[in-house]
Amino acid sequence: MALAAGPEKQVGKLVITNIGLMLSGKLEAPLLDADTVVAEGGKIVALGKQADCDTGEARTRIDAHGCALAPGLIDSHVHPVFGDWTPRQSQLGWIDSFLHGGVTTMVSAGEVHLPGRPRDVVGLKALAITAQRSFSSFRPGGVKLHAGAPVLEKGMVESDFAELAAAGVTLLGEVGLGSVKAGYEAKEMVAWARKFGIQSTIHTGGPSVPGSGYIDADTVLEADADIIGHINGGHTALPLSQIRCLCEGCRRAIEIVHNGNELAALTAFRYARELDQMSRVILGTDSPAGSGVQPLGILRMIALLAALGDAPAEIAFACATGNTARLRKLDAGIIEPGRAADFVLMDRAQHSAGTDLLDSVRKGDLPGIGMVIIDGVVRCGRSRNTPPAERVPEILA
Repeated sequence: MALAAGPEKQVGKLVITNIGLMLSGKLEAPLLDADTVVAEGGKIVALGKQADCDTGEARTRIDAHGCALAPGLIDSHVHPVFGDWTPRQSQLGWIDSFLHGGVTTMVSAGEVHLPGRPRDVVGLKALAITAQRSFSSFRPGGVKLHAGAPVLEKGMVESDFAELAAAGVTLLGEVGLGSVKAGYEAKEMVAWARKFGIQSTIHTGGPSVPGSGYIDADTVLEADADIIGHINGGHTALPLSQIRCLCEGCRRAIEIVHNGNELAALTAFRYARELDQMSRVILGTDSPAGSGVQPLGILRMIALLAALGDAPAEIAFACATGNTARLRKLDAGIIEPGRAADFVLMDRAQHSAGTDLLDSVRKGDLPGIGMVIIDGVVRCGRSRNTPPAERVPEILA
């Protein structure tokens, strides 16, 4: 397995034509009337009908052969350690494998699986800064992993957050995985983090690893973290009445994950729809975890929510792309000029009962991925993990 040692840069113009369906990543307009995308320097520069786009002098030209194009999927909740290795499951190459599930960006919820993870303030800051630096310069398979998410421990003071922010740390690990578990303690530290531009996520539900704790709805509301992490539990969910309380009681992001309670996931999703707050819903896997590594976890969540959550498939795709990008302040996740040229080209799986890609996903089938592109660079062709697609794109030049 070849692993990318660093972020490969796009050279020249990328042109993708003959796109059969284009998903925007936007809830308000999930489908685009376009069949062509042009990228330069790793960014989208044009999209629309082929006749209206400047497609000349392309260094890389791709014929989509009628496949659908979507923004690269974003996993809002992962637990990396170093490189493409997870001690949680003694597995190598897990991030590269997620690439073959259409994931182009990941966000760390804390590097908590590191054996002997430091819990003193000096050590936890050093680990966060190291993880941030490491994944900024090493991208397994080309996947962009935003890491360096310190777990809150007792004894941290405001200046610690200022130091972390100055060093480039922009995330907090799940509140509740360390010694800080009370709402009033977390609230003060979350506010310090927010003051210095560091985004916070809070653990929700029963304990997931030794040392973590039970975090109920009252604690989540009091702490007021930016992301309600795995609202459907990781793995053990809160009572559905408390999930309803969280959906109604605040306006923070509602994160639904693969490695959680599926009934709670569908319930939270339906609550968000009833409350007209779908813009708050983002998706993650919460992996690696005790239940393993799920390279197709985001695709499986999209299919679950579309098939059983009574939502159009294009809306479920938007939750895994544009919603996450907006709430996580990422430049990917939406197909529009100026955004990162991160794309997934896919089609209905062979022999699916669905009439087309969206209908097949609505029926619960996973799509077949034919190509994944990150920052304008083709990172993989036909996926080794998804079922084979009926149609696959072709690199012409």
